[in-house]
Amino acid sequence: MAPVLANYFPILVFVAIAAVIAVAMVGGSLIAARQKPYAEKLSAYECGFDAFDDARRRFDVRFYLVAILFIIFDLEVAFLFPWAVSLSDIGVFGFLSMMGFLAVLTVGFIYEWCKGALDWE
Repeated sequence: MAPVLANYFPILVFVAIAAVIAVAMVGGSLIAARQKPYAEKLSAYECGFDAFDDARRRFDVRFYLVAILFIIFDLEVAFLFPWAVSLSDIGVFGFLSMMGFLAVLTVGFIYEWCKGALDWE
């Protein structure tokens, strides 16, 4: 095996382990869970209203608001992974920079929570 390809062997092992775990979980749920689908469970549900309805009907945008807020906070939390990996290299300045980032993130989350952006009803 070439030396460059040997560096990718741990990634291949992780992918294989992830595939085995995924297949085991799906297979286990099919074996262990009761499979009793009914009409409402099998119906299409997207965006908070029936998919095949009048296109000119007014609909509530709360679903989209919650989805966008989730995407925003999910992407911001994704910045924590590279920071956590390189924490020993970046020192105190990197740590304080990330604490500032997390403070801004927390203030934004509290603001949205107080404004009721996360309330469904």
